[in-house]
Amino acid sequence: MAPPRRMMTSSTADLLNQRSRGIRDTGTLHRFCLKILRSITLHENRSFIKVWSKTSKTAIMYDSGRIYFDNYQNCYSCVHDQPQNLYKFPKKSKQQKIEDALLCQSPLDKTLSSPSEHKPCLLALTADNWLCRISAETGKELQRIYLSPKYKYRYLAWNVPQETFYIKSVQNKETPLARQAGISQNVVMHMAIFHVFPLQIVGILEINKKGFGSGVTDVVLSQGVLAVSYSNKSVKLYSFEHVVQRCLIEELTLGQQSPLLGHRTVGDVPFGIPVNIQITEPPPLLFEAFSHNGIQIGGFPWHYIYTPPHKKHRGTHYISALKDSTLAKNGIQNMNCCSLESDVIFFHPADSGRVIHIGPNTINVLKVISELNSPLPSEVLEDYSLTTHRSHPSPRVTVTSSGRTVRSRFQQLDDDPMQETFRLLEYEDELDLLAIAVTNGEGEEGRAHVQLHDNQTGRLQRKIDLDEPWDETYPHELFFDRDTIVHIEQKGSQFCCYVYKLRTITK
Repeated sequence: MAPPRRMMTSSTADLLNQRSRGIRDTGTLHRFCLKILRSITLHENRSFIKVWSKTSKTAIMYDSGRIYFDNYQNCYSCVHDQPQNLYKFPKKSKQQKIEDALLCQSPLDKTLSSPSEHKPCLLALTADNWLCRISAETGKELQRIYLSPKYKYRYLAWNVPQETFYIKSVQNKETPLARQAGISQNVVMHMAIFHVFPLQIVGILEINKKGFGSGVTDVVLSQGVLAVSYSNKSVKLYSFEHVVQRCLIEELTLGQQSPLLGHRTVGDVPFGIPVNIQITEPPPLLFEAFSHNGIQIGGFPWHYIYTPPHKKHRGTHYISALKDSTLAKNGIQNMNCCSLESDVIFFHPADSGRVIHIGPNTINVLKVISELNSPLPSEVLEDYSLTTHRSHPSPRVTVTSSGRTVRSRFQQLDDDPMQETFRLLEYEDELDLLAIAVTNGEGEEGRAHVQLHDNQTGRLQRKIDLDEPWDETYPHELFFDRDTIVHIEQKGSQFCCYVYKLRTITK
C-alpha cells in the first residue's frame, strides 16, 4: 500500500514560484491565485489601514468595488490605493433622480452585438419611470427605455443574478373614498421582467386579485419562483415559467412596434411598455407556508427556514424539508437571547447548504444532513460555533454586609453595549473568509473590530481594529472585498463611509 501523502503548507513565495513555472493547469489557476491572495491577506506583516472617508446627506451604496453617493450620481472606485472618482453627473431634477440601481457585469462566455455590452454597466431606475443603462466606468448613458406613463416603478432586484432582473411598481392601495363606495381595486402592482446581455423585455406582469386573491402585501421574484406574501402571514410560491407559458399575450421587442400599443414602438415615450402577461385565474400553487417574517429556501435537497406567526414562537426558527414540510431532527433553533436586536438566521451565501445563526454573543454554523430518497428526516448538526469573550454578568440577587438580600429589577441584555457583541457578518467568497464586526464596549465611545475567520473551520485568522467609534444605536453596513473593507454608518441624517485597504506594516 502506498504511504499516505504528507500534508504540506506552502509559503506565498513557494506558491508564486509554482505559478511562474506553470505547475498548475488552467482549470485551477484562478483558485490558485486566490489562495495566494488569501495567504497575503492573512500574513502577519500586513494589516488593513483606514485610507479614506467621506460623508453624505443621502444614503451611500457599495457594490463590487464601487461606492455610490448622492443617489448614484457620484461614483468612486476602490480598486486603487485610495478611492478615486470615476464620474459625477450634473445636478438633476427630482424627476430624474435615480430611485434604485443594479450593477451588471458582462459575461465572459458570450459574444454580444455591441462592444459596450462587454463592459460593466449600471442599470438605473429613475423617478420618472426611465430604465437607463449607464457605463459603470465613465457614467455615459448607453441606453434608455421608457417604462410606463401609468404605473410608478420604484424597486430593482435580480431574479437570476446577471441573467434576468425585475422592476417592481408601488402598490395600488384602495382609498377610503373608494372603500366607502364599495369599489374594489383588482390590480395590486406591476412587475417588469428583463433579460440582460442584451437588454430585452420578457414582459410586464400584472399582479391582481383574480390570480392571487386578496390580502397581497408583497411580491418578489427569485430563481424563477414568484413568491407572494399575504397579510395573514402566508407565503405562496408559483412558477414564473408556467405563468409566462400560460398567460403571455404577445412577445415584445424593445424598439419594435406592438399591436398592444396600437402599433407604436415598445419602450418609447409616451406609451412605454404594455402589459403582456395577464393572469385571469390562479396559477398552480407550488408551495405554501405561514411565517412571521417570510421564508428562506436553500440547501440540498431543498429545505426552508421559517418562524411560525404566533407570538410564542418569536425568536424560534424551524428548518424543514421542502418536499413534504417534514421538520428536521434538531430543526428547531432558538438562541434564547434577551436583546434589543433579534437574532438572524439564513442559508450560507456560499450555497454550501449550511445555515448561519447569529445572536448577540454566539454564531452557530449548522449543516443539514439529508439523503436523497430516504424515508428518514434530515438532521441539523452543529458544524462549529463562535462565541464572544465576556465577563460574567452581574448576579440578579446580591447579599449586603448586613445580610439583606437585594434583587436587581432589570436583567442585563445580551447585546448590552458594555459587553462584547457580534454585530454584522460578511462572507468573502473568493478568499473563503467570514468577516465579523464585533463591538467591545470599552471606554466612553463604543469601539469595534473586524474578526476574519476561516469559513470551513471557524478558526480565527486575524483581528482588525476600526479607527472610528461604533454607535450601536445607528445602522451600520460592512463589506469585505478582497483587499478592501468598507464600513458605512448612518448618524442621524448624515451618512459616513470609511475605507480600509491592505497594507504592509513595518515593525
